[in-house]
Amino acid sequence: MKKRDFSKRLAAGLVTASLSLGALAQEKESFSIAWTIYAGWVPWQYAEDYGIMKKWADKYDIDVDIVQVNDYIESINQFTAGQFDGVVATSMDGLSIPAASGVDTTALIVGDYSNGNDGLVSKDATSIAELEGETVHLVELSVSHYLLVRALNTVGLEERDISVVNISDADLVSAFQTDDVRHVATWNPLLAEVEAYPGATKLFDSSEIPGHIKDLTLVNTETLADNPKLGKALVGAWYETMSILSSDSEEGQEARAFLGELSGTDQAGYEAQLAGMKMFWEPKMSVDFINSKEAHEAMDSVRQFSFEKGLLGQGAMSPDFVGIEFPDGSVMGDEGNVKLRFNDDYMEMAADGEL
Repeated sequence: MKKRDFSKRLAAGLVTASLSLGALAQEKESFSIAWTIYAGWVPWQYAEDYGIMKKWADKYDIDVDIVQVNDYIESINQFTAGQFDGVVATSMDGLSIPAASGVDTTALIVGDYSNGNDGLVSKDATSIAELEGETVHLVELSVSHYLLVRALNTVGLEERDISVVNISDADLVSAFQTDDVRHVATWNPLLAEVEAYPGATKLFDSSEIPGHIKDLTLVNTETLADNPKLGKALVGAWYETMSILSSDSEEGQEARAFLGELSGTDQAGYEAQLAGMKMFWEPKMSVDFINSKEAHEAMDSVRQFSFEKGLLGQGAMSPDFVGIEFPDGSVMGDEGNVKLRFNDDYMEMAADGEL
């Protein structure tokens, strides 16, 4: 399960930034990409195990190693330190860990966004307004925290109008069974478990903030610039995998069953998780989304939250501290400190059949 929290990232980011900044990118033949278990990222292991990644790497005369890391935040810290050439992460984590630490980072693939996989559930309240003065348990400084703030804003409430209590994802479901915990924000598959509690009501979910919780494949910008073959191989392998995963063929059924087992569930369980995501099965879908007004507005909201919570580092005096570049060349934030880039060049090539 993807552990979407940030408890270790700030201190680690300060240490790892100095390590990665000292390493110069250069043309090379072997690369490694880190991934952790979550519905939107496990397809990388299918690409690895079924020879799709090797096929595309061989096409460009390179080697690409797809490496599972058990700890999500640690995988991003290792990427920030230069131990991996790429990593899977949410847009918020990409901004607040490598980019905020000074590592120029490119979002090479926009795979999906949460479209119901994250939510706010209550035993007592039947509306968000009823949470005023109440206590909500969640993984603090996670996308659940972000979702809660956005939910409160829809009814004119602020975080100061409630109390937030940090709880680990491992303990959340069992805690919700006790009398003391009345309201929680979490992600699937935990969300499905708490929502099934007798009398529980889902007050809000990520389908109401489309595009805000994006799942990305990130690569080091300098590494990509010096090694465009890496971008071509990764994007080619990803969308070939998507074409299989999205199909009703026997191969597609087997792929979803494989990924279900890999995710600790089964085919039906994995398909249920996919249903809570807006998957970009084809490269043009990814390109259209990341160039949309919706995507820009969502990223602005994410950076505002990241700044308010101190996730951009002690040196950040405003949300503009880190520049975010979009495919059209526009920059949100400091144009002199662009560290997170959404690059659709390779997805465009895939859409045009040019890989």
